[in-house]
Amino acid sequence: MTYYLYILRTLNNSLYVGISGDIEKRIDRHKAGDGAEFTKRNKVEKLVYKEEFNTYLEVRRREKQIKGWTRLKKEQLILYRHPLSSHRP
Repeated sequence: MTYYLYILRTLNNSLYVGISGDIEKRIDRHKAGDGAEFTKRNKVEKLVYKEEFNTYLEVRRREKQIKGWTRLKKEQLILYRHPLSSHRP
């Protein structure tokens, strides 16, 4: 199974880091207000970053790592490593 780490940008320009085995369904749930508490309070604008992993352990380790980063470091990852969309700091 493939697991995904993803970063969503909200309408108020916050970043949300999450993981899922089915990224499309999970993002749809976030957008519908049926995701995490954070995305219920902060409407999701778009997916801005994703990575694929082969094991759940790998994706959880990466999620923990990125969640520990500063916002600036997350923005740099989005912009320079894997830009899925335009940068909006």
